[in-house]
Amino acid sequence: MPTGSLRALLTHLIDYAGLYPPAALPLPDVAANYESYLASPESWILNRVVLPAAHLSATRPKWRITLLAETEPASLPPQVETIETKLPHKFSLPTYCEAPLSSIPPGAFAKIRTGGLTPDAIPSSEHIADFLLEATARHVPFKATAGLHHPVRSVMHGFLNVFIAAAFAWHGADRAQLLDVLNETGARAFQFGDPGLHWRGRHLSTEDIAIARRDFAHSFGSCSFEEPLTDLRHLELLP
Repeated sequence: MPTGSLRALLTHLIDYAGLYPPAALPLPDVAANYESYLASPESWILNRVVLPAAHLSATRPKWRITLLAETEPASLPPQVETIETKLPHKFSLPTYCEAPLSSIPPGAFAKIRTGGLTPDAIPSSEHIADFLLEATARHVPFKATAGLHHPVRSVMHGFLNVFIAAAFAWHGADRAQLLDVLNETGARAFQFGDPGLHWRGRHLSTEDIAIARRDFAHSFGSCSFEEPLTDLRHLELLP
């Protein structure tokens, strides 16, 4: 069984975005995958499925949906819980804005792009650290998108690095500490226990992590749900 601190970090962490590159699966495959993930032992790690309005007709009863939209939707099924947009605008549902933090309206959330299809689309660790510090200072929760396919940093950023750094930021860590977490390449440096997480002499309690996830670092979108889980198993963090 996952330890308490790991469970706090991973619970409802991954939004499934199989429609989008690099997977770019057809809708029937995305629907079948999401249904299978909901029924899997790892369903506790799964969050919403990412859909555009044009595909809402595929919605099924148990789904939880985050909708991509640039205008206020006219009517939505109850499965739609949040909206994502490139505009600095808050819609009628909780809204993640892929826009500068300074332009995000009160009550809306942020969305940060952490990778892309080419190396130049991967933001620097400094960029992510500065985003986390500014979002913390402004008390703006966020989700991440793109590039977080693997748990620990290599060529791309690791989702453990980003969300552990976010938890440290929420609990007062400075820029140098965040950069050290974001640049960590040693998976074994992150020691997950039931009481909390230890990393190179620093500590976050399980409650600290749960609070940061609830109030600040919400989730990340991935075109694959299976790839992150496979890597977590290889690290012996999941059975």
